[in-house]
Amino acid sequence: MEYQSNNNDNSNRVSSPKRSLPVNRVLHGDCIEVMRQLPAGSIDFILTDPPYLVNYLDRSGRTIQNDNNTDWLKPAFKEAYRVLRPNSFMVTFYGWNKVDRFMDAWRNAGFYVVGHLVFRKRYASKTRFLRYEHEQAYLLAKGRPALPENPIADVIDMPYSGNKIHPTQKPVEALLPLIEAFSKEGSLVLDPFCGSGSALVAARQLSRRYLGIELDLGHHAAASRQLAATHGRGIAAVAA
Repeated sequence: MEYQSNNNDNSNRVSSPKRSLPVNRVLHGDCIEVMRQLPAGSIDFILTDPPYLVNYLDRSGRTIQNDNNTDWLKPAFKEAYRVLRPNSFMVTFYGWNKVDRFMDAWRNAGFYVVGHLVFRKRYASKTRFLRYEHEQAYLLAKGRPALPENPIADVIDMPYSGNKIHPTQKPVEALLPLIEAFSKEGSLVLDPFCGSGSALVAARQLSRRYLGIELDLGHHAAASRQLAATHGRGIAAVAA
């Protein structure tokens, strides 16, 4: 497995097992395998929206890869814990009806639960026994991070993204407060399930370095395009 650029210049290709840390990149590949190549403790903050394990299918027939199995769950969060710097945070969305599976994976990896976040929507994404008008995420800690001087609220408004470039696209506006609260300027923010790249766009807007990983080739291309569009020039999208 090698990192390589989209162009025909292979001078940046690295064949050694130890690779330099990729920064401000969107990597295409299995996040477990990619994270295994990253140095331990090299990431300052993780913000991610993994598959919810619900076999999701939207109205137009779009699906989420690996949303129908749990094989990746424990290994992915184990690697996330390893690459995260000690005394730092991860914010991860999750499927509410699979919370037991997610919680087991997080605790097995070594994370502590230190907070819960609700993202309030002004519309129902689905209606069954209830109208689904929120998303949710946990704030998890590796080690014992210092308490923030000005904690953010645990309820955040989530405007409708339109889901035009990803079936479960998160709006950048809802992610900005998280990155601002739990990282600093120049910090390296990782999203191992980066989807449409919203977390990466938010990180760059706040002067953070970023690293995204996406398994689905179409979504990887969409994230690359979104970053390019918001940046005004092309970015290096690489494959793993």
